[in-house]
Amino acid sequence: MKHSGKARQAAFRLIFWTLVALIALFVGGIVATFLLTALTMLSFFLVGLWVLFVLFTLYFFRDPNARVPTGANLVVSPAHGKIDIIDQINEPLFMGGQCQRISIFLSVIDVHVQNAPVSGKVAFYKYNTGQFLSALKTESAEQNENLLLGIESSERPGMKIGVRLIAGVLARRIVPFVNVGEQIVRGERISLIQFGSRTDLYLPLTAKVKIKMGDRVVGGETVMATFD
Repeated sequence: MKHSGKARQAAFRLIFWTLVALIALFVGGIVATFLLTALTMLSFFLVGLWVLFVLFTLYFFRDPNARVPTGANLVVSPAHGKIDIIDQINEPLFMGGQCQRISIFLSVIDVHVQNAPVSGKVAFYKYNTGQFLSALKTESAEQNENLLLGIESSERPGMKIGVRLIAGVLARRIVPFVNVGEQIVRGERISLIQFGSRTDLYLPLTAKVKIKMGDRVVGGETVMATFD
């Protein structure tokens, strides 16, 4: 019979394409569920990563109060960290020539707030742009971004103490808290260096150094040198 079975073929085609649509919808649902699960897991991972960042940042920017030692003619550490250089250098800008240098390396786990080594007046302030070498390298003191602060002691008129704040490979910002002409007190907070750095302390040749290589020092607390 003419055209026999065409209606059934049309029905089968309709059934076939509705089945394809159903399978596509089902597969799409599975893919969407997988993507949703993946996105949920990624979201939890990112939240966990952010929480770790928050905890690390709060730990890094901790700012303990220094237990400043009492007594006359004491020079305390300007930073928290490890002593890795004790020598003599020429510092013409503020010290006016040969002086003793004590260099302190600050790792990322050290406190990065700096403290005044002596009481006195901020008499010198010079910021220098530069590179971002690793603070582990001693040449970073000369080549890296740094800020030299010069302090005239109020305990011993005429005595000069220099503090050089040095940015490291991770440290991209030196944040001074003091300005030229400002009076500061031994142990007082004077600056912040972010994420790994170095701090140099410049002393007159007459200062008697009380620490040694490899010592760990505490900013505002450890006695670095004395004067008779």
